[in-house]
Amino acid sequence: MDLENIFRVGMTREETFQVAEEHAAAHVGSGGSRVLATPWMIAFMERVAYRLLAEHLPEGESSVGVLVNIRHLAPTPVGTSVRVQAEISAMAGSKVTFAVQAWDHVENIGEGYHQRVVINEARFLRRVEAKR
Repeated sequence: MDLENIFRVGMTREETFQVAEEHAAAHVGSGGSRVLATPWMIAFMERVAYRLLAEHLPEGESSVGVLVNIRHLAPTPVGTSVRVQAEISAMAGSKVTFAVQAWDHVENIGEGYHQRVVINEARFLRRVEAKR
């Protein structure tokens, strides 16, 4: 599949997430505070990138995350919201690279790059099953 027929560099998706108790560093075990945990910020970024691809891929195709390079820049308290944007910054074969950013109501709280690989779901699940 030629991804350049479906996607283009510069395509974006943006979503807003509410920071709940289960997203807190204290709850996850990655810190002791009631602030957005880094693993959850990264998960929100991956989710937005995944959904950008998913809304355009043909049936039977999906994507998996293969790389994250993210900086968590500032704390965000539980009870506030986070706006996340994923922008396609490069494509090579089945790999799609995203510039990702996150903001709370005050400032940029995270940024970096995330890479996903477009896969055929049936072939991927056969590989998973072979490992059982």
